[in-house]
Amino acid sequence: MNFIEFESAQKLRGGFYTGTDLAEFLTRWVAVVRPQRILEPSCGDGVFLGALQKCAATRLKSVVACEINPEEAAKAKSRIKTGRAEIHVVDFLRWFLFNAGTVVAFDGVLGNPPFIRYQYLPEEQQLLAAKVFERFGLPFTKHTNAWVPFVIASLALLRPGGRLAMVVPSELFHIPHAQSLRRFLAEQCSRILILDPDEIWFGDTLQGTVLLMAEKKYDRAEKSKGVAVLKVGNRKLLATDPENIFHTANYTNGATIVGKWMPVLLTPDERGLLNQLRQNDSVKIFDEVASVDVGIVTGANKFFLVPDKVVTEYGLQRWAHPMFGRSDHVQGLIYSDGDHLANKRAGLPANFLWFQEEAIENLPENVHRYLETGLRDKLHTRYKCSVRSPWYKVPSVHTAPIAMLKRAHHFPRMVLNRAEAYTTDTAYRIIPKGHCAESLVFSFVNSLTCLTAEMEGRHYGGGVLELVPSEIERLLVPVVNAGKAELRDADERFRSSKDDVSFLLGQDAIILAALGLTKKERELLFNAWTKLRDRRQRTSTETPVAEVNAD
Repeated sequence: MNFIEFESAQKLRGGFYTGTDLAEFLTRWVAVVRPQRILEPSCGDGVFLGALQKCAATRLKSVVACEINPEEAAKAKSRIKTGRAEIHVVDFLRWFLFNAGTVVAFDGVLGNPPFIRYQYLPEEQQLLAAKVFERFGLPFTKHTNAWVPFVIASLALLRPGGRLAMVVPSELFHIPHAQSLRRFLAEQCSRILILDPDEIWFGDTLQGTVLLMAEKKYDRAEKSKGVAVLKVGNRKLLATDPENIFHTANYTNGATIVGKWMPVLLTPDERGLLNQLRQNDSVKIFDEVASVDVGIVTGANKFFLVPDKVVTEYGLQRWAHPMFGRSDHVQGLIYSDGDHLANKRAGLPANFLWFQEEAIENLPENVHRYLETGLRDKLHTRYKCSVRSPWYKVPSVHTAPIAMLKRAHHFPRMVLNRAEAYTTDTAYRIIPKGHCAESLVFSFVNSLTCLTAEMEGRHYGGGVLELVPSEIERLLVPVVNAGKAELRDADERFRSSKDDVSFLLGQDAIILAALGLTKKERELLFNAWTKLRDRRQRTSTETPVAEVNAD
C-alpha cells in the first residue's frame, strides 16, 4: 500500500513533464481545424502554449489556461507572444464548475492533465472531482484519478467538431475508474485515435502514457467510427503528419469498445478467435467453475506473519499456523508440506499467528510480551485492527483448497494448497464448483486464460498485473480432466522450466490442443497474449527530452 507521506511533492502535484516534440505534434493536429479559441486545463510552464505560438496553421485569437501553481503559471504566460491569453491561477475543475454554463465553447483542447490518485487530492479537489461526474450523470468512484475528470470537463467544453489532444495514462484502456470517461468519449466523439508508445515516455511516473486524440461529434445523432490504436515504436513518428495518421487509422466500434478498450489492441483475427472460443462448450467462465474469496486480512502482516525465529523467541508455537502470501513463497503449482518446511528453513515469514482468546488475561505472559510489541508500534490504532475487538484477533480465518496470488509478473497461476496453509489478502482463496482442484489448477495456465487475464485485469507503475475477484470471475478457462499425476508432472515442469513462457507453450500443446485448436490458432492466442504482456511490461525510453513542461 502507498501512503501519502512517502510520495514526492512532484507526484502529489501530478507534475510530470511534456517534451516539446510531443506538444508540437498534438498541437499540429488540433491546428488543422483552424482554432480561434484554445483551452489548456493544466498548462504548467506552458510548453503547449509555446507550441501554439510556433504553429502557423492556427487563427488563434484567445487562449484560456489554468494552472494551480503561481510560479508555473507565470512561466506559461511569458510564452504567449500573440493573441489574448487568460492564465488563471486556479484548479481547473473549480474553474470549470463555476464557468461551464457561461464560457464560449473552445475549438481545441491541449494538455497533459495531472496524474494524482483520488486519496492524495485535498478534500476540496475530491469534492470538485465528484461534482464533475455528477454534472454529466456519470458513475463516480473514489478510486478515480485527477486526470479522469479533467478530460471529461475538457471534452464538455469543446464545440461540435472541435478537437481534444492530451497525454493521459495508458490505464485509460483498462482501469475501472476510467469507465465513465470511456463511455463519455464514445458517446461524444466521432473518432478517437490513441497513439500507444512501446516505451515509457515519462520515466518519472513509472507508468505508461498514451496520446489521446479525439474529435467531437457535430451532433449527437452522428454515428461514431469508434476507437483506433496505433502502436508507436519510437518518437520519430512525432515528426510526421498527425492528420494523415488520424484519417488512415483503422477504427473499431460496437461491442469491442463497450467496457474496457483492451480488445481494440487485438487484431480482427485475434478477436475473432477469442469470440469463437467464448461459444465453445469446453471453455468455461471462471465463475462457473470456482468461487473467489479474498485472503485473510490481518491489518498488520509484519506482526502476524513471522519466521520461526520469532515463534521461538516468544514461545508462540501454540498460536503459529502455516501461511504463505508472496510469490517467492510458492515455487510451483503445488504448495506442499515440503515447500512450507523449505520456507521456514529459509527464514521466511511462514507462520501465521492466530490469537483466538477474547480476553487478554487468558493469554500467558510470553504472549503478553509479544502483544506489547504491537502496542508499542500502535498497531491497535490502524484501521483494520481498531475496528475489531480485541485488536489482535484476526477474523475470517479459514483455508481453501486452491490459492491464487493477487499480482503476477508474466501471468497468474493457481496453486493447489496441499499443505492446507492460510493465505493473506495478497492471495485469493479459491473454492472449486463441480470440478476437482487438480483439474482447475492444471487447466488454468494456458494462453487463452492468460490473454483474458491481460484483458480483464489492470496494471499500474512497474508493469505488474493485478486481478480483483470480479475480474477473475470473467476469465475464460478451458477445463481439462487432470488428476494428481498430471498436476504433479506440470508442477515439476513449471519448477524446472527455463522460463515461464516455455511452460506456457507446453501447457498450450496439452490444454488448447485438447480443445481442437490447430497449431496456428494456438500461436495466434500465444502471440496475442505476448503482445499485451509486453505492452504492460514496457520500459522507460532512453531518448532524452529536449525541453520539459510541468503539466
